[in-house]
Amino acid sequence: MLNILRIANLSLLILFPIAWFAPLMRAGLLPIFGLSEISVISGMQALWDSDVALALLVTAFALFAPYLKTIGLALVHFNLLKDKTLPALSWIGKLAMADVFLIALYIVVIKGVGFGRVETGWGLYMFTACILASIAISALTPKAKSQALAE
Repeated sequence: MLNILRIANLSLLILFPIAWFAPLMRAGLLPIFGLSEISVISGMQALWDSDVALALLVTAFALFAPYLKTIGLALVHFNLLKDKTLPALSWIGKLAMADVFLIALYIVVIKGVGFGRVETGWGLYMFTACILASIAISALTPKAKSQALAE
């Protein structure tokens, strides 16, 4: 089971960057105009121009937190980092889930106002799946490590 978790976790090192560039949503001002695709990266680029503090938070939650957790879990899986770090790694990964919540909240608010038009993109589902997979991997890691030690 530990080998499966290793492979799944290492695959996140490839899947996260794809999810960051994938379209989270398509948004437009009015229904008659075309929709612009928004990704995590393009959203962060727009934030850096308008609100640096928020851009720093989004960068930390969307990019650094999930990637740092994934690298940390890989180090734990290969016994290069102590198992004592698992609770901290789990907590770091949950910060990224806040990003998914905020994106979903923005979509609901914009649709509720009815001023613009928003459609969810496949990148939102991929980003969410990566975050949930990371949470599941970190939850299963302690049991898999103890089974590997018993064998």
